[in-house]
Amino acid sequence: MNWHPITLALQALRQTLLGPDAPTERPLLARWPGPARYAAPIGLLAVLGLFLITLTVETEWGLPLPIAMLFAALTVAPLLALPRRPLLAWRLTVLALLICTFNAPTDRSWPWTPPLALGSVAVVAVVVARVDRPVLAWVVTITTVPVLALVDPDNKAPVLLLLGALAILGDLVRHNRLSRRALAAQTELSEREQERRAVLEERTRIARELHDVVAHHMSLIAVQAETAPYRLTDVPASAAAEFAAIAGSARDALTDMRRLLGVLRSESTDPLTAPQPDLPDLAAMVEAAQRAGLAVTLDAPPVDAGRVPAPVGLAAYRIVQEGLANAARHAAGAAVRVTVRADPSTLSVRVENAQPAEAGSRSGTEAGAGHGLTGMRERARALGGTFTAGEQPDGGYAVTAELPYEAEGGDQ
Repeated sequence: MNWHPITLALQALRQTLLGPDAPTERPLLARWPGPARYAAPIGLLAVLGLFLITLTVETEWGLPLPIAMLFAALTVAPLLALPRRPLLAWRLTVLALLICTFNAPTDRSWPWTPPLALGSVAVVAVVVARVDRPVLAWVVTITTVPVLALVDPDNKAPVLLLLGALAILGDLVRHNRLSRRALAAQTELSEREQERRAVLEERTRIARELHDVVAHHMSLIAVQAETAPYRLTDVPASAAAEFAAIAGSARDALTDMRRLLGVLRSESTDPLTAPQPDLPDLAAMVEAAQRAGLAVTLDAPPVDAGRVPAPVGLAAYRIVQEGLANAARHAAGAAVRVTVRADPSTLSVRVENAQPAEAGSRSGTEAGAGHGLTGMRERARALGGTFTAGEQPDGGYAVTAELPYEAEGGDQ
């Protein structure tokens, strides 16, 4: 004989009668904090009113005042426990249905007062939407006991149909709530995964671009070191050997970088052969944006050649490029200002736009499509810098990056 189903049924029965209560759900009015502020006092007034109504009915039925007060308390106690302890409220309801009956007039088809009958329906409706199916089955089964034992035969069928309908509806509500909760968790997980992939893809792209920048300089070092003995006169043999060693180290470094880049580059990605942009290319990019209809101005004083390292210039160019693209997408028609300042050790980049003429939703998060703010932040972090983005007091939007560096033409 298979005892497993019986064991599960007994465990569910123990949970129903003696087990801990159902997990506390979010308050019903959590989305509306204004009305939720008055829910508790209004609920207490309603419970007090039901208590007085029940007390009046019980005394009219001929009960002594102490007994009438006890029955009235048993009627409203489940409603007080219902918001936080639904299973306890149901247990008190079953107890009230069994006890508060012997004083009903014989000419009545219902053994309970109207507040108790309606309150019991409300309690059962909430409980069946909070518990799992095994406990739900026991809740419905045990609730039918006072119905079968005390309700008039003509009214038993409608009450049992009502209990069945409440059980089915409650199970559907609980299943829908669990499905929405699982969907929300999966959506959050997907957004985190997309953000993580965006970060990894942008870091890979940065690595490729830095490879091209560094490879250019390393190639120049190798060429200069190899040709130095031929360009310079009276080079000692030891110096020529040193130049050859420098050239060999530079070429070994290039080989290692290409090998690492091969790991990062996907098979479908074509090699990057075009020269990487730098600070002098900002003007051309701004002119192209102006021709496309974007009202953008550039405030970037000329920078001495070689003062800002190429990786920093490339990062600044990409940040401005993405900032202009975001402004075109999310603030169409608004004036945009690009500001670039080069200090002795820091390059500051700022792209800000005024409030658009037509109010629209601004994509201020990183969970959207593409790299967006994630890519700009990763570029700044890759150079040890900082990045901020956010709305401005005037309704516009601004992104700011601080990119530290050591000037290539300065004293070492």
